[in-house]
Amino acid sequence: MATAAEARDWARVALRGIGDSLYTPFCGVDGDDIDWEAYRTLVRYCVGDLGHPLLWCTSGIAEFWALTLDERKRLLEIAIEEGRAVNPDVVIQACTAATSAKDCLELTRHAQQAGADIVYIQTPMMETHGGEGVLRFFRYIAERTDIALGMFNSPSSGYVLTPAEGARIYEEIPAVCATKEGAFRPAASRMLHDLAPDLVLWECDKTVYRAGWLREGIVCAAQLGTAGYLFETPRRPIFSEYWELIVAGELIEAMDFARESGLDQFDLDMGSWFTCYPARADYFTHWGGAFKFAASVLGLPIGAYPHSRPPQAELPDLAQNQIRDAYRHLGLIDG
Repeated sequence: MATAAEARDWARVALRGIGDSLYTPFCGVDGDDIDWEAYRTLVRYCVGDLGHPLLWCTSGIAEFWALTLDERKRLLEIAIEEGRAVNPDVVIQACTAATSAKDCLELTRHAQQAGADIVYIQTPMMETHGGEGVLRFFRYIAERTDIALGMFNSPSSGYVLTPAEGARIYEEIPAVCATKEGAFRPAASRMLHDLAPDLVLWECDKTVYRAGWLREGIVCAAQLGTAGYLFETPRRPIFSEYWELIVAGELIEAMDFARESGLDQFDLDMGSWFTCYPARADYFTHWGGAFKFAASVLGLPIGAYPHSRPPQAELPDLAQNQIRDAYRHLGLIDG
């Protein structure tokens, strides 16, 4: 675990490789319970079977807004317990986003005590007074904790920090060392890097990596939070092979590999079910049911209740059929 004072030096070295954002497997009536054994299996699969070096816990794919504080704490504890039993050096990233600064503080203190390496705070999802309000939120947490902090700039919050606002948070809060830029705004990410060149930055728009931004030092060699475990299997680790080519700077080879392996076509075949609910197409979402259905297609346990908890909708048959066909086309399942 990096303390606040150590955060920036630590992040430049430790944040490397594929970071898996874990879903929450539900069970019981209306999904009111969590299938803890299924979750343990998922952690062991990502860290052990796939060999991914980072975990991203209790964030968007995990449906943090639908979890109690106690559930979020226990999910993090299990990820630490199971992940480090397989790989003692696995980097544990905890998202402690909450509408209330006091709830966020409680979760951040717990993450620090439980042994997480870094905490990410998503821009608050309600009543956020722009960057000034987000800065106050970060300052409130940083003054009461001693752990590395990261920003999570996602449009699912309803407010996305500008480059100047993100750079100001980095400048004024020494514990802030990294950011997951999830708004798919490469130009803004480039500007943020110009304003805060030592900030460790992950851009969710994958095209910037093919454009050489990693080699230029604009973005980092870590996927701070993705669903990488849904893009490969231990028998066919194509996503890891692609990423290794990117990190090695072999960009032409990486692009050739993505085309020839089917990864590029897979993105097209999957459609936008992970991030878009059709009846609210203008809103970026983390549709938990879509991620979990994809996991089930690969044979991963998702609990007896396969849906998201409210307020998310159930995944329609159209989406399930399209996702299943995409995996068949990629060759990760038989059919």
